[in-house]
Amino acid sequence: MSAVRCPALLVAAPASGQGKTSFCAALARAHRRLGRRVAVFKTGADFLDPGVLACAAGGEAGQLDLWMGGEAEVRAQLHAAAASADVILVEGMMGLFDGEPSAADLAERLGLPVLAVIDAQAMAQTFGAVALGLQRYRPELNLVGVAANRVGGAWHAGLLRESLPPDLAWFGALPSLPDAAFAERHLGLLPAAEIADLDRRIDDLADALEASLSGPLPLPPSVEFAAPGPGNGGLTSVASVLAGHRIAIARDAAFCFVYAANLALLRQAGAELREFSPLAGDALPECDALWLPGGYPELHLDALAARCDLWAALRRHVQQGRPLLAECGGLLVLLDRLQDVHGRAAAMAGVLAGAAQMDTRLQGLGLQQVDLPEGRLRGHSFHHARAEIAEPPLLLAANPNGAPTREAVYRHQRLTASFVHLYFPSNPHAACALFRA
Repeated sequence: MSAVRCPALLVAAPASGQGKTSFCAALARAHRRLGRRVAVFKTGADFLDPGVLACAAGGEAGQLDLWMGGEAEVRAQLHAAAASADVILVEGMMGLFDGEPSAADLAERLGLPVLAVIDAQAMAQTFGAVALGLQRYRPELNLVGVAANRVGGAWHAGLLRESLPPDLAWFGALPSLPDAAFAERHLGLLPAAEIADLDRRIDDLADALEASLSGPLPLPPSVEFAAPGPGNGGLTSVASVLAGHRIAIARDAAFCFVYAANLALLRQAGAELREFSPLAGDALPECDALWLPGGYPELHLDALAARCDLWAALRRHVQQGRPLLAECGGLLVLLDRLQDVHGRAAAMAGVLAGAAQMDTRLQGLGLQQVDLPEGRLRGHSFHHARAEIAEPPLLLAANPNGAPTREAVYRHQRLTASFVHLYFPSNPHAACALFRA
């Protein structure tokens, strides 16, 4: 394979909450309206923003993380996207320089030009000073332009635009649009599937962006994406490893935190994926292995407590020595009891002896590395639950940034359960081994 060129842009901001997702979604929809094929990605560990971006672009949103997936996997994803897309948009995480690795690290490593979205609601000419600071903080970073969010009108937008240094391009503005805002809950945006009028909201944002521009929406600078090395970031190395294996996956509003890359890896390995909805009353499909992803089980206590038939099937599955991976919310439903933030508790599956309760504050946050018997896997944790589990853990995860969160991993026969959301491409063979009967 040879290198491929494609216009690309990383959409960043000085901090969280500035409007990155709204602006990136507006950009994606505006490019799509012009008949351009748009590939979208999210930087870092995130299940919620990618759903909005995928809707805006009319396709799937990938995940780019230099630590969880590694540089080879990131390069393979971008090279594949560049071969079929007319434009690539990458939404950053937190502030541009926040975290290790940061969105700025990704942009530098991959040669991505950067657009900074700045919330200008309470500023005028200081907007230019903030933009200049972002541009000069790391001169090797290619910050090509700036956009404004929550502007008060055309006159306000003009002040902001005039404050910019001459070598920073103006990429437009979004006004405050309460009817187009994306609702949030305790872990971030609402899942895309729960926003009934998501398409309309994105259209409103795209309309506002287009109206703020003096001409047609331009393509961002072209970037050369090198061909990946052998192994395509690890995916091709697992071809047929799970051939003939049936993996049941819980997928509904209670179990909605799933990386698209994880599903792609299991399919690449030859597994047959059988999705089912515990909330809808679906029975556990015939399967060789089972995956209970994270999500919001605490918001569906009554419906889950009524699934005694499913819980009995889960217990039989584990007793028969078949693989089960439970992540975060998946771990919570395996316990004896789960309590929400209002003090309401309900019985769960009783596969693991213990109970959990939800808190109003974060109880776990950070990148996580687990050295399982199957091999080393990487991922992250982000939850409000406090759990007391009677069984001793198999191991504690390591945090690469020295942060205090080190999640416990529990192992019982072929059951593996923890608060960690694993990113399977971090070690494709280890991930497949978790599901191998």
